[in-house]
Amino acid sequence: MFGILHRTIFWELAKVFVLSLIGITGIIVMAAIVVEASQRGLGPMQILQAIPLLVPSMMPFIIPPTTLFASCVVYGRLSHDNEITAIKAAGINVLHVIWPGVFLGAAMSVSTLGLYVHLIPYTHLLLRTAVTNDLEDFLYAMLKRDRQIRRRPDFKINYEMWVEQVQGRQLKNAIFKRRDDYGRYDVVARARDADLHVDMAKHLITVNMRHGVLLDESGNRVHFEGKEFEMPLPVLEKQKPGPRDMTWWELEAERRECVSERDRLVVKIAQLPDKYKGTVPPDLREAQQKVRSVETELNVRPALSFGCLFFVLVGCPVGIWFSRSDYLSAFITCFLPIVFLYYPLQLCSTNLAKDGKLQPTIALWLANAAIGLIALGLFRRLLKN
Repeated sequence: MFGILHRTIFWELAKVFVLSLIGITGIIVMAAIVVEASQRGLGPMQILQAIPLLVPSMMPFIIPPTTLFASCVVYGRLSHDNEITAIKAAGINVLHVIWPGVFLGAAMSVSTLGLYVHLIPYTHLLLRTAVTNDLEDFLYAMLKRDRQIRRRPDFKINYEMWVEQVQGRQLKNAIFKRRDDYGRYDVVARARDADLHVDMAKHLITVNMRHGVLLDESGNRVHFEGKEFEMPLPVLEKQKPGPRDMTWWELEAERRECVSERDRLVVKIAQLPDKYKGTVPPDLREAQQKVRSVETELNVRPALSFGCLFFVLVGCPVGIWFSRSDYLSAFITCFLPIVFLYYPLQLCSTNLAKDGKLQPTIALWLANAAIGLIALGLFRRLLKN
């Protein structure tokens, strides 16, 4: 199966794939970093830390189009150089030259699925939590983005702060308010400029305010040239990882736990009087939703991974047909059904599976099945012609 012809075609596929992967990854990662930085107000160091964490999560969406592009280019070049005609004239079935592309698609599918086992969910979890590791930069980023720091469900603090502008480490026209144990403001201060400093050793945040006025508990105004306010470090609530943040083994364990909880609630509800059996309690509804979410994640990972193989099966015949056209036209022709059919169908199927309207084992493979049928039709026409 892997003679000189196969090795030559596979080598060309590998070269185009690697070069395209590097280029497409660079473009998409830079675009994603710009979006992430603008939404969270990340600084340069945080952006550099986020890049290696972001790349693995992007691979399932970069590798399939790259395999599609590589197959279009290589098989289009073979057809353009009359290599396909020579192979057919030698009595060799045209499907014989497709095996290197199928092997590349299968290898990339298995590799992507391998990334889903541990690396992708692990780095996705780190990406969500890494921005808060440097608390001082996180606070400055929050002020630069939102012009304020306030209490949030995952960010427990007893103070509030507003600024008009952030220039480097200088906070212009800052307003600082601190609450006591009863939730009342015991400190209200406004200053022309201020800065923040986090002391991790002492577990303190120091707000240095200069050229301002302080309003005490009695309502008196006191002018000051410089004043410091110290607060304990905020309590960051550790949220339970979602299905996307779990490794494959954690997902399996979570699924067993959720199914056990759901079955326990079903048995409990079955023992209730008949007048209560017509309704679904919120606890059972939540348990069912958790089961569907975990089962959807367990199916969406292999479905997206094996998209590489189905993309190659479409790209090979289209690349051969577009032998007299430029390779970009062949790629765009292949990519149109991917953009307007595969990914919308995959997204809709995922939502339907999470809502319980379709079984995840069926819904998440509908997009691959549609592309597979298109590939089957293309190969039948290729063999016929």
